[in-house]
Amino acid sequence: MEKYRVLVGPEAFLPPAAATMGITLPDPGQGLIEGELVPEELAFERAAQKFVAAKVPTIFPGPLVLWNWNEKSRKKATAIMAIAEATGPHCKVIPMADYRPKYPKIEPAIEINPNHPNLTIWYNKIDVCIFVGVHCHQANLSLKIIRGGTSCYTIAMCAQAGHEDAMLTIRDTTPEKLYRLAEAIKKVRASRVGEAAVATGANGRY
Repeated sequence: MEKYRVLVGPEAFLPPAAATMGITLPDPGQGLIEGELVPEELAFERAAQKFVAAKVPTIFPGPLVLWNWNEKSRKKATAIMAIAEATGPHCKVIPMADYRPKYPKIEPAIEINPNHPNLTIWYNKIDVCIFVGVHCHQANLSLKIIRGGTSCYTIAMCAQAGHEDAMLTIRDTTPEKLYRLAEAIKKVRASRVGEAAVATGANGRY
């Protein structure tokens, strides 16, 4: 039987939990890319590549950051804005501020609702997103819904053991690791600018 992979959807109305399909969480020093365990450094590089290549890169900060409840959350909030700045002015930051259901409707331009994350993805045409500071149980729910009903590539920066339902996850996320992602994004952007310059020069010679 072919090994299950956590790929961009839409997969199904009720996608299976990745853990039930044999996907295991990374150990310290590892990351998880589409269900495959990899060295953490490779996960950082892939996350940066995906975010830089996105048309609508979006960060979803959750309550563990937004509630500003300790010094680490404050440092994470600053690091998240460093990621957004490194990505560029087209990067969106949409809070996941309150887990209670919003009825009769939500405002997907303002915040993401874990009960209806697909609406926010569709409304904003988001193709790559980063979860950070989201309680694990709500992140798992939202990541499954997004995988099931949208074509958004999900990256989960988890303070605990990671999320197997994301396309890419990095565990034990600290402010330092968020800054590390920001630096990786800067490196990828600089590389792309250099490649474009070389291509322009080559075209100019002929």
